[in-house]
Amino acid sequence: MATPPRFDPALLLRAQGAGLGLKAAIFDVDGVLTDGRIYVGADGENFKAYSTLDGHGLKLLRQGGIEPLIISGRDSAALRRRVADLGLVHAVYGAHDKLAAAQGLFATLGLDWSAVGAMGDDWPDLPLLSRAAFACAPPGAHAEVRAVAHHVTAAAAGYGAAREFCDLLLMAAGRYAALLQGQTATLDSK
Repeated sequence: MATPPRFDPALLLRAQGAGLGLKAAIFDVDGVLTDGRIYVGADGENFKAYSTLDGHGLKLLRQGGIEPLIISGRDSAALRRRVADLGLVHAVYGAHDKLAAAQGLFATLGLDWSAVGAMGDDWPDLPLLSRAAFACAPPGAHAEVRAVAHHVTAAAAGYGAAREFCDLLLMAAGRYAALLQGQTATLDSK
C-alpha cells in the first residue's frame, strides 16, 4: 500500500480544532470544488467540471463524522445535481452573505466556530475562513485568502484540493487509517 499523505504534526494539531475536534467543514464551490471556470452554453446553461477525488473525499469526511457543508455564492442545476449525487445534506445556494448562511446552518446543527473548518478561495469566503477553527485554501486562491489560511493545498482547485483538505481533517481526527482500511477490504472478506 502507498504511503498516506504526510502533514506537519503542528498542522494536524491545528486541524483538530478546539476541544473535542471538528464536527463540520464548510466548502465553497467555484474555485474550490471546481477550477473556478464556468462554461455558459448558447442557451445560458452552466457546465462545471468536478473532481471524483474531491467527491469521494467529501463522502469519506461524512463517514468519518465530519459533516460537509456547502455554501456557494452561485446557484445552478449542475451544482444541485452534484450535491445530490454525493448525498450531501447541508447546502446553501446563491448565498450573498456567506456568514449569515453559515450561522443559519450552525443554528440547525448546533455548531459553533470552534468545531468548524472552512475552505474557500476569494473575498466572499473571508468571513468564514477568519472565524473557522481551521482555514484552508487552494493554491490559486486570492492572496488575501491565502494569508488567513492555516493550510494552502498542494493540489489545485477542482483537481484534488478539497480531497487534500478532507484527508488532512480525517488524519487530524484519527479516522483516516480506519476509513482506508474499510475501503481496501474486499466484499467477500469476513
